[in-house]
Amino acid sequence: MPLTDRQIRTAKPTEKPYKLGDGGGLFLQITPKGSKLWRLKYRFDGKEKLLSLGAYPDVPLRAARMARDDAKSKLAASVDPSVIRKLERAEKEATEERTFAALATAYLEKKKRDGIKLVTIRKNRWLLDMANADFGDVPADKVKAPLILKTLQREEAKGNLENAKRLKTVIGSVLRFGIALGWLDADPTPGLRGAIATRRTKSHAAITDPEKFGELLRSIDAYDGQLTTKYALKLIALLAPRPGELRQAKWEEFDFEKRIWSVPEERMKMGRPHRVPLSAAAVDLLEELRRLTGNSEFLFPALTSNVRPMSENTLNQALRRMGYGKDEHTSHGFRATFATLANESGKWHPDAIERALAHAEKNAVRAAYARSEFWDERVKMVDWWTEITSAMRDGKTG
Repeated sequence: MPLTDRQIRTAKPTEKPYKLGDGGGLFLQITPKGSKLWRLKYRFDGKEKLLSLGAYPDVPLRAARMARDDAKSKLAASVDPSVIRKLERAEKEATEERTFAALATAYLEKKKRDGIKLVTIRKNRWLLDMANADFGDVPADKVKAPLILKTLQREEAKGNLENAKRLKTVIGSVLRFGIALGWLDADPTPGLRGAIATRRTKSHAAITDPEKFGELLRSIDAYDGQLTTKYALKLIALLAPRPGELRQAKWEEFDFEKRIWSVPEERMKMGRPHRVPLSAAAVDLLEELRRLTGNSEFLFPALTSNVRPMSENTLNQALRRMGYGKDEHTSHGFRATFATLANESGKWHPDAIERALAHAEKNAVRAAYARSEFWDERVKMVDWWTEITSAMRDGKTG
């Protein structure tokens, strides 16, 4: 006789487990501890089997009967319901383990095996930590555009537009890797095109007129602020590095005998090491500077601590103090001055100038072949630039 809800509710445990049958192989097993467990007894391929259908009251009588009928329909199609149950459970467990964070980790591990530079992997990991904080525990195939957009918009609200752009790119790379692994079917990031603001590229203000640049060099000579700041301005005018590369420079990077400054890849914008030839004048300045800051690992330590480099705003503030507004010349502008006047001179190969500035070749085909550092030409060019800046300082621009 079929069971009733009242029979099930009032069934009491005994010292030994017992069964209450409902028909068609379905029964409720009552354990000594009071658990009420649905079971289905059936035969498949000549063998008696038992299928667990859950516990009462989580699985009520009606749901248990539906599960029995579903199992019976599978049996009628010569399909073992217990095998289907195992496959469904395995798929569920796999889905739960296939989170975005797990996929991101697998992606970074693959990049390591592919020989991608450590500095690039570190940048990607830093970006992916932002994504993991928001949806790292979400199954990768459930990471959709609205979820990603929320993370991007947070960076956008902070004004970190470049971070938001790069974050979108690396999330897309991770998800496309997941497609290759079979974890998901589609990458939603293309649908986010135009969803966040983009920053218009603005050139760094720079003086490129030789006469006016000579005036700037004389202003640096007369600068009455911190002496280390004065040396930094002199060196950035001679070597044209990125301001961050100079202010974080360490003494261990300089070979005075060979006249070479070797900037490690982790400090370079393009993520690859860069060598800078030093003119005799640059070496003289460095020797003078070493007497001031040689007790620190940094050429330009912060005023309050020898273990930190000077602030990123120091050089621009010095330029403002000398009367050069942000729309007239910036610390980054020394690079534009050098590039403009070196190209206008017609003395140097454009690629040699680009390598001196540590610019990456944007054309992939050219990049594959233009691996030369143009070192010999750059050594001559740095001596030429020293002579030119000296002449401009002296007002000889003709």
